[in-house]
Amino acid sequence: MAQVEIYDTTLRDGTQAENFNLSVADKIRITKKLDSFGIDFIEGGWPGSNPLAVEYFDKMRDVKLNHANLTAFGSTRHFKSPPEKDANLQALLAAKTPAITIFGKSWDIHVHDALRIELEDNLLIIYDSLAYLRQHVKHLLYDAEHFFDGFKKNSEYALATLGRAMDGGAETLVLCDTNGGTLPHEIPPIVQRVQEYVKEKGSSVKLGIHPHNDSDTAVGNALIAVSMGVTQVQGTMNGFGERCGNGNLVSILPSLVLKMDCECESGKNIEQLYETSRLVNELANIPHNRYQPYVGESAFAHKGGIHVSAVQRNPLTYEHISPESVGNVRRILISDQAGRSNVIHKAEKYGLDLKGDDPRVATIIDELKELENIGYQYEGAEASFELLMRRAMGMDKEFFTLETFRVMNHKYRMDKPPLTEATIRLYKGGEEVHTASMGDGPVNALDKALRKALIRFYPNIAEMELIDFKVRVLSGEHGTGAKVRVLIESKDRDSSWGTVGVSTNIIEASWQALVDSVSYKLMKDGHENSE
Repeated sequence: MAQVEIYDTTLRDGTQAENFNLSVADKIRITKKLDSFGIDFIEGGWPGSNPLAVEYFDKMRDVKLNHANLTAFGSTRHFKSPPEKDANLQALLAAKTPAITIFGKSWDIHVHDALRIELEDNLLIIYDSLAYLRQHVKHLLYDAEHFFDGFKKNSEYALATLGRAMDGGAETLVLCDTNGGTLPHEIPPIVQRVQEYVKEKGSSVKLGIHPHNDSDTAVGNALIAVSMGVTQVQGTMNGFGERCGNGNLVSILPSLVLKMDCECESGKNIEQLYETSRLVNELANIPHNRYQPYVGESAFAHKGGIHVSAVQRNPLTYEHISPESVGNVRRILISDQAGRSNVIHKAEKYGLDLKGDDPRVATIIDELKELENIGYQYEGAEASFELLMRRAMGMDKEFFTLETFRVMNHKYRMDKPPLTEATIRLYKGGEEVHTASMGDGPVNALDKALRKALIRFYPNIAEMELIDFKVRVLSGEHGTGAKVRVLIESKDRDSSWGTVGVSTNIIEASWQALVDSVSYKLMKDGHENSE
């Protein structure tokens, strides 16, 4: 059974995709999720390229990862700079990560036209850069940029670059299809020649592959490479990346684990694939692809006729794997069974006593379907989903009762930001509370006014902090009257949680998410109902 390392570059290569943006807080949250999922290497960014990458690595020093090796990425040294004075190499070391990946040129035309140096000079900077880093880092990987194109143009030189990387101390050589133009039938002979070359050199270096998807073959190229003995796959969640994207780990991983009998740490947690995929989409504020293999809403959907009949008798008739194995669910569009296993799984996670034959399961599923039709999504908003389940089970607690709220924006000068004020009237235990607060925008004002109203009853909400706020337009054809989904992330000293709201009114959607956030905090801290 082959052992394969999974190397995720969503936070670096993935963020080069058009319209794909992540804050530092988003990147840290994704890092934690990828670590719990079992990813072996998480490439956090290029610390020599922008201040956000530096900030991310600085903050990650206070984050403990249980499995993954956090990885900094950069290039070989500049030809005119010795390694100890090269700004890029120094930035990599300053990131203080257990792993460093650097890339170098494999294609002779890049050496001549991009670096504008001689071929021997390129071999020198590959060796110098790796040899210098080797003494300072636990794991050292070398990405052979444009390797497949370089091999097809000048195989002798492409192999020579790998030789110098081995001499410099790289533990893994990653063959990159940087332009994404290599087709599956081209992979085996090239990989075989590289394996022969490594053997000739007497090296035990590992081989990896980094495919891009410009020919729509990145997943296939990765799987073929592994079948040839390559032991590391680099890719991104949901295939995000520049141009047409990178190798999609969400498709590669289940294929390796469930179909090719490969072993990897993520394989032990493969049922988390669905939620991991969707979390990345939510934090990047990108709609889910319902037709995505393995994790899309339609991946295991069956609509009427003989398909439904056959699947109900034996799912293997129209499903290549069990949807539950990757955390997805079968959706038979004329059945009420869709989602049942997910609900039971969530109940177990939340410590709720809910069995498969409990009639409340159907109630939860019906409410969930209705809310999802409206536009609610609970990936990234687990706190709202737990509150939904507790309401359906009659276990919800009402900590306060809202009577009314109002938000006012006053633009008093065109060269100044508007003044925003929120007022709230609510009841707690039969007592009326009426408060107002100024804020930096309507959501901030509402948040302050709500806390102001509740803090004397619930002092512990003072330790609660709203750390992220996202708005997604769900139906652009209605213009400014479109429905929006608001996702809020909050934290206290112990944990963080996500909540969601949906409305055609952005203030109303924000209020829903705010109330869920405060209610979840009070629920988890053990407060009782308002009397």
